[in-house]
Amino acid sequence: MTQTQACAAAPRIWTTTILFALTFLGAITLVPWYGITFGFSTAAWGWFAAFLMLTGLSITAGYHRLWSHRCYDAHWSVRLLFMIFGSMALQNSILIWSSGHRVHHRYVDDNDRDPYSAGRGFWFSHIGWMLREYPSGKVDFSNVRDLERDPIVMFQHRHYVPLVLVTNIGLPLAVGWMSGDVLGTFLLAGLARLVINHHATFFINSLAHAWGTQPYTDANSARDNPVLAFLTYGEGYHNFHHIYAHDYRNGVRWWQWDPTKWLIRGLAGLGLASRLKRVPDVTIQRARLTMQFKRLEQKLERTHAAAPRLDLDRLRGQLRQEYATFLKLVEEWTAARDEWYAKARKRLADRFGDSAFRRQTRAVVRQLRSQHRRLRQLDAQLA
Repeated sequence: MTQTQACAAAPRIWTTTILFALTFLGAITLVPWYGITFGFSTAAWGWFAAFLMLTGLSITAGYHRLWSHRCYDAHWSVRLLFMIFGSMALQNSILIWSSGHRVHHRYVDDNDRDPYSAGRGFWFSHIGWMLREYPSGKVDFSNVRDLERDPIVMFQHRHYVPLVLVTNIGLPLAVGWMSGDVLGTFLLAGLARLVINHHATFFINSLAHAWGTQPYTDANSARDNPVLAFLTYGEGYHNFHHIYAHDYRNGVRWWQWDPTKWLIRGLAGLGLASRLKRVPDVTIQRARLTMQFKRLEQKLERTHAAAPRLDLDRLRGQLRQEYATFLKLVEEWTAARDEWYAKARKRLADRFGDSAFRRQTRAVVRQLRSQHRRLRQLDAQLA
């Protein structure tokens, strides 16, 4: 049986099919009709913005970076809030969501095992994978044993349907009643917010594997995309995330839009989050430079075939020299790191030793960044 035949033969999941269809139709018909006919109150818009942000961040900072990847630890009160508003996002329980996401990272782009493989098309990776019972989407809780020890996760998993009904129906109606605009608040902060939240998250599975750049790795289809990052609280820096999934940051540069990372850092400052995981800067720069060298080599080959008039020997020599410098820097830092680890294991690393290693690491990072700029200039000569 071909993959197409297998997809067509997969049984329809009518619950999700009807849910996605009705909520989407309601959002594009009832919401604009009510807005044009009656207008939405300021309170309705305020609750829409609040719920959209709370549900979105509960998925990105909670479901994704806290529970799926264990990028940091969080106080029970933070986990409780993420659980409540994650239920309001209506994207399944933490346990099921995290299990599927861990499988996705393990088998990314494998059409037979990745639950929402981008290789099976935009529609499939965006929403189609949830509309039928595909073998790749079968839930296996063996990869979330750690989450089964979290009482908040298991409470939500056992009582998911009541929590969904209370948060998606009861909560919007309650705040609408308090603000004197029950229907308007329900349509805007309940229905429209839900559909926007759904598809913003789904874009990470689909669009973020098709549109953007690959500055860190081309071993999978994930892309960095600042537009998607803006819409998804930082999740759009997906190429970085797929190579360093356990880093609490997705937008690793200071200027990259990643409200989720700022929230986690803020929680840590308040004592509500701890053990924030970060990939060393040298490791990140090494991945970025490796991709630059790879692309420049490919570009030199194409340029040699298309425009032999260029001084390609000089450029190749420059590239080889840069690569030798790169290898030397990485080798020096690796030796310093191994030495520091050896001292730490023997409990001989004092404050001076730590400080010296940090200074050396910062110096290596500066040199790697400088090399990154030189490679960009070399790339410009081949344009």
